[in-house]
Amino acid sequence: MTMITGTHAIIYAEDAEKARAFLRDVLEMPYVDAHGGWLIFKLPPAELGIHPTGGVDDPGAGPPNGHHELYLMCDDVEATVAELSAKGVEFTQPIENQGFGLLTRLRIPGAGEIGLYQPRHATAYDL
Repeated sequence: MTMITGTHAIIYAEDAEKARAFLRDVLEMPYVDAHGGWLIFKLPPAELGIHPTGGVDDPGAGPPNGHHELYLMCDDVEATVAELSAKGVEFTQPIENQGFGLLTRLRIPGAGEIGLYQPRHATAYDL
């Protein structure tokens, strides 16, 4: 029996209503209303990677300890970018081949940026 039953990720937003509307209306993510418009979104299947930090010897080599990121994954990043661009989504970086996958970033209105990538590595989300 597994103790862990799911993952609850949080995006802190200076304009939570605008960010929620984007996830609800543009990305069309299913959600529940926990209370009074406080939407909790269903995420796609997930996986968790553990990456090294820059460390004491080379702090510029990576983010600091305790830094966390959220990426959405897709099967065809070029098609996904085209579809979301047609809906008015702003991409802040071009698609780049990072070796492990094709990566870009998109803006969540009122809440900063999030990564989007097409993995080219073995995935764990469907185990």
